[in-house]
Amino acid sequence: MKTIYFAVTGDLVHDQRMRRICQTLGCNGYNVTLVGRRTKGAPVLTQRDYKQIRLFCIFSKGKLFYLEFNIKLFFHLLFRKMDIICAIDLDTIVPVYIVSKIKGIKRVYDAHELFTEMKEVISRPNIHRFWKWIAGRTIPFFKNGYTVSQSIANTLQKEYQVSYELIRNCPDLLPAPVRPSGNKRFILYQGAVNEARGMEWLIPAMNYVDAELHIYGNGNFLKQTQELIRQNNLSEKVFIHPPVPPQELPAITAGAYIGINLVENIGLNQYYSLANKFFDYIQSGVPQVSMLYPEYANINNHYEVGILIENLDEHSISQAINLLLYNRELYVKLQNNCMKARLVYNWQEEEQKLLSFYQNLFT
Repeated sequence: MKTIYFAVTGDLVHDQRMRRICQTLGCNGYNVTLVGRRTKGAPVLTQRDYKQIRLFCIFSKGKLFYLEFNIKLFFHLLFRKMDIICAIDLDTIVPVYIVSKIKGIKRVYDAHELFTEMKEVISRPNIHRFWKWIAGRTIPFFKNGYTVSQSIANTLQKEYQVSYELIRNCPDLLPAPVRPSGNKRFILYQGAVNEARGMEWLIPAMNYVDAELHIYGNGNFLKQTQELIRQNNLSEKVFIHPPVPPQELPAITAGAYIGINLVENIGLNQYYSLANKFFDYIQSGVPQVSMLYPEYANINNHYEVGILIENLDEHSISQAINLLLYNRELYVKLQNNCMKARLVYNWQEEEQKLLSFYQNLFT
């Protein structure tokens, strides 16, 4: 049985992309191990058809965390037997590259992000130069790889001369969702509450919307979001919920009336993004407010599933939300389009490309 190791810096509980990738490969004859880190208070891992290992780190963020985790990851991988090793994003690529060279095995790069163009990277010049240096000295040697959007694949091809496959972050195709009945309608933001996700404009926009906003997630902008809710006196309208297990999220999403997917246009990573939640809303038949960026526009041109806004400001956001709240004819059209698009943009379609990718590596 062929053995594949995947390395991530995050905890393993809420990473739905890695769950799907590892589960697919584990159910199709591969011996799969996913290595990540153990965070304080993290729930017990659910048993799956692949091995899960979490490395404990003393440091939880910053340069010391990356240094500590990469050293521990290197020694962990060095003494394990594997046929292929895959780095998830740039922050695991160095130990994966070194171990693959030492062992003489194939290496793969899975670019969840255009890492060097993330807001938190490009906004700090020294950090940006460091990661650009790492990328330039590693990615060209990862000839096999895949990423989440065609725009990111094109950028990697242009900068590092690598030709990567497109495997989107689509959710599992589930039975047709049961839409809620009754008059109460709520707006949903699901996923990481991080920088560059538009919270600075979404929260004030809720002053002009007659509906509740429910936020499910955690992240590096959570405290600022809580403060924005307080400053705008919206504690009776905007609610932050703790992250929920991935298996519980589809039912919550299906209960929403509108989904929110906002991305700040700072750095090509945001501009070329194709977020998980974009497909999650489609899968649950929920029309959404998203951004007029290339990847979203391309899909919306084929299946009109939401309203795309060009400017990230409270007026544009509230106007789009209210259009969906009060234009019933438009809402029903978008909802019906979601039900068609969900049959195309789902993991059962994407996993066929994943299986073909790894089958070709082993032939």
